[in-house]
Amino acid sequence: MAGQLLNPNLLLAVPLAPLAGAAIAGLLGTQFLGNLVGRKTSHTATILGVLIAFILSVQTLLAVMDGATFNGTIYNWMTIGTLKMEVGFQIDSLSAMMMCVVTFVSLMVHIYTIGYMKDDEGYNRFFAYISLFTFSMLMLVMANNFLQLFFGWEAVGLVSYLLIGFWYQRPTAIVANMKAFLVNRVGDFGFILGIGLLLAFAGTMNYQEVFAKKDELALLSLPGTDWALLTVACICLFIGAMGKSAQFPLHVWLPDSMEGPTPISALIHAATMVTAGIFMVSRMSPLFELSDTALSFILVIGSITALFMGFLGIIQNDIKRVVAYSTLSQLGYMTVALGSSAYSVAVFHLMTHAFFKALLFLGAGSVIIGMHHDQDIRNMGGLRKYMPITWITSLVGSLALIGTPLFSGFYSKDSIIEAVEATHIWGAGFAQFAVLAGVFVTAFYSFRMYFLVFHGKERFGQAHAHGHDDHHAPKAAHGAHGDAHDDHGHEEEEDDHAHHGLEPGQKPHESPFVVWFPLVMLAIPSLIIGYLTIGPMLHGDFFKGVIFVGENHPAMEELSHEFHGAMAMAIHGLSTAPFWLALSGVVAAYYCYMVNPRVPAWFFAKFHAIHTLLDNKYYMDKFNEVVFAGGARLLGNGLWNFGDKKLIDGFVVNGSAKVVAWLSSLSRVLQTGYIYHYAFVMILGVLGFLIYFLPFWPAK
Repeated sequence: MAGQLLNPNLLLAVPLAPLAGAAIAGLLGTQFLGNLVGRKTSHTATILGVLIAFILSVQTLLAVMDGATFNGTIYNWMTIGTLKMEVGFQIDSLSAMMMCVVTFVSLMVHIYTIGYMKDDEGYNRFFAYISLFTFSMLMLVMANNFLQLFFGWEAVGLVSYLLIGFWYQRPTAIVANMKAFLVNRVGDFGFILGIGLLLAFAGTMNYQEVFAKKDELALLSLPGTDWALLTVACICLFIGAMGKSAQFPLHVWLPDSMEGPTPISALIHAATMVTAGIFMVSRMSPLFELSDTALSFILVIGSITALFMGFLGIIQNDIKRVVAYSTLSQLGYMTVALGSSAYSVAVFHLMTHAFFKALLFLGAGSVIIGMHHDQDIRNMGGLRKYMPITWITSLVGSLALIGTPLFSGFYSKDSIIEAVEATHIWGAGFAQFAVLAGVFVTAFYSFRMYFLVFHGKERFGQAHAHGHDDHHAPKAAHGAHGDAHDDHGHEEEEDDHAHHGLEPGQKPHESPFVVWFPLVMLAIPSLIIGYLTIGPMLHGDFFKGVIFVGENHPAMEELSHEFHGAMAMAIHGLSTAPFWLALSGVVAAYYCYMVNPRVPAWFFAKFHAIHTLLDNKYYMDKFNEVVFAGGARLLGNGLWNFGDKKLIDGFVVNGSAKVVAWLSSLSRVLQTGYIYHYAFVMILGVLGFLIYFLPFWPAK
């Protein structure tokens, strides 16, 4: 099969199958065309579409591992001079692996949604959105040119806007989706500048054609400066990744995306959207390898995100927000790997993280169902005996997240830490500290949530529970969901008949089969996928010819030199600093929240200022509100008051009218209506002509 070309029609079916499902549910299943099909048809069509995409993706991956490839044009949109704008696919080990991850996680989310959204009025619309989301991400990862990459990039941003604001009756949801949209526009501005620079100097948007000219591009400077062109282009591309993959300081939209229903939180945070930036930088590795400055920038940004976003997870009480901040932190780890030139490690962590993060989000949603829409972990406790499947799968997800040896997260996370240790570019020292400290922080907040939810005293069904007033969804949004906003959000509309949280005497219950089945299916790869794939993905030929690492960046070479098998790595991991830091985090969480709850209370009293700083998310939202939003308002008011009111309305429009009126007032004095006045003016005119032209008359 070596050298065989993949069938382009089958490849085209991969993104088009979810698109067809989205069209059936979104057009025929909604008021747009009069609700022609019901709920069962809508979810069947979308699930079938994603299932077809998953099966074809697995077949594609197997063929690629056998040596098959594809890099060609599917549709030529337009040609302008020598520039071709086209839809094309580049199918290799990187894109095939991403296709499998995206479609599998999406399939699990689709199945889960049947149970989670069963009572929601927007059931068909939600299925249309998540299927459209899958199509957008597949177009992004399969692209062979920057035009299609940008299409997929913007499409996932658009659909995320629709999904975060799915419950559009909520003011907080409208604010959250607009925030996500605007923050991503900032990143996308940098992204399109980077694409524009490469297009201007390479003359093409095809990946391979740009890569072929990389050595020529490396010699160029940005016109008018002494900055290396590739450095500027790579940093601009990464600014796009900072928006999509929620890196500091463009991370502020991600926690607020919790306003969307839990299934979409799992899809956005696990396999789509936030992983787009990591995938893009890995795909562009031939370019990034030529700029140490860009790699240092990536390394430092990722380190800040990995550590400081983890701190915010410690104080969260909303179960979904704890998981959301862990996503931010883990995306920081992936970005650190990119900055260390360990692109394959970043993609490896992307893959393992997709499974256990989707598992944790869907597990959180299962808990929310069992708790009758209450999301505050302070109102839970002891759920282990009431929700055994949710408990054991959430434990698997938590152990994978903190990097427990033999679990999937261990192999990818430890590889990132080792890669940073072998990196010598500027910023590597801080990165090494950040990823090690982040291990303890991740273990602490993950097991703080785990212990408070599944162990200890039962705190549900009490009259004075925490935060019940903050968890009211509008009337149209009640159902098996109940995702609420953060602890500071207040709903304008409260349903008197819907109590959030269990009534006194009520007990939680395990979720239905369609909810817990995806949990089990995601728990399996969370356990074993790292063990099975670390050899070929990091130290074999899986990414050979796809991801490029320069000779001056030795991280991957040193990793491969120290690797002696997955089991040997797990055994050795028991004696390394990350394992003991993770264990310390688990023990500290157990002591603080199960044994001696006075300890966190003491810390709160002693370090109230730090708690306030974390509670306000480092005041980043306030800073953006005052500086950027306030500056925009100030500029807008200035342009409106001076530019619009005074210059355009006052001077140009009203001023011209006043000049005409003034001239009219002068001419009106002369327009008397008397014939002898007009005759007198005519005589004066003739006299004026005679006097003016008299010197020019010829003398006789």
